[in-house]
Amino acid sequence: MQHTLRVRYQETDQMGVVYHANYLNWFEVGRTELIRELGMPYQTLEARGLLLPVIEADLKFRSPSRYDDLVTIDTKVIDATNLRIRFAYEIKRGEELLVSGGTHHVWLNRDWKPVRIDREAPDLYALLAKARD
Repeated sequence: MQHTLRVRYQETDQMGVVYHANYLNWFEVGRTELIRELGMPYQTLEARGLLLPVIEADLKFRSPSRYDDLVTIDTKVIDATNLRIRFAYEIKRGEELLVSGGTHHVWLNRDWKPVRIDREAPDLYALLAKARD
């Protein structure tokens, strides 16, 4: 799934490039838009008592993005089990790869206890499994 955004001035640092932590925000944008596109917005997940915290993140920087660049966030589900899910991301300016990385998440309930998504939300589990294919 792809989502496009324009770099805002507030996202840049004194060097005029996007501050590195903002790429994690963009990963979140890609992830939430992917789940929305599948038909299950985050609001619905939370209303059902499901949480999806990040337990691991990695980024590889190749080239900087700058103010007013139009960038595309490409997000994929690369692994989805009944307890965890992994996403892969590529941030591009046109065809140029700027940043790649991934996040690893665990499904929790409101008490911060792990939940099996295949039991708690089989419809969501099926959507994520289909996105992985």
